[in-house]
Amino acid sequence: MGRHARLIVPGVALHVRHRGNNGQDTFRQDNDRLVYLSMLGECLRHRRCALHAYCLMTNHVHLLLTPADEEGCALLMRDLGRGYAAYFNRRHGMWGALWERPFRSCLVESAAYVIACHRYIERNPVRAQMVSSPQAHPWSSFAGNAGLRGDELLTAHPEYLALGFEARTRSRAYAELVTDADDPQFLDNLREATDCGFALVGERLKAQLEHAGERLERAKRGPRAHAIASGDEAAQLAFLTE
Repeated sequence: MGRHARLIVPGVALHVRHRGNNGQDTFRQDNDRLVYLSMLGECLRHRRCALHAYCLMTNHVHLLLTPADEEGCALLMRDLGRGYAAYFNRRHGMWGALWERPFRSCLVESAAYVIACHRYIERNPVRAQMVSSPQAHPWSSFAGNAGLRGDELLTAHPEYLALGFEARTRSRAYAELVTDADDPQFLDNLREATDCGFALVGERLKAQLEHAGERLERAKRGPRAHAIASGDEAAQLAFLTE
């Protein structure tokens, strides 16, 4: 798919997806995931980014974060990618590139899109048929956002805070939302927006970005999307695990 310059608006959340180079596994054991999360925490503080949701899969990562400035996300992903790749290659006797370049991202703004992106990220292991429920996957932010345990990596997004006046009310409301079935149209929209670097935003921000000359429309369907729509099982499985 075609891609234009990365669209960043300081203070507006980004959905980030980072995959292993050529689809290779980026996590082989639980210690790998612990190291990645530890490095992620350091990078969040150093690069002034707030993390709202995350999920570590076998060969890729999803993050929902808000950078304080235009360079924050790119610098965070650079530092995190390099640091973790050095650890991984040393630990497992590997060499060469670990991560796909560049990472993919899209702007996510407004109540509907932000909470839906939370759900998309934390339900990813369920869609991939790795687990039967989000809480069964220990390497995501679901437990933190649902109030099942503390998670120092997380900073609540304003749209998450709007779910209730008290922490218990918010976490309960959020947990109930995540149990709802996925909206196929939103899944399609978010995946295409992430692949192409476009934006899923409210009307006000959309008008501002369009006035500034940004391209916000989704890309046309390519061969891969047609394969998925036509029922190609291999293409569908790959798509579901992204």
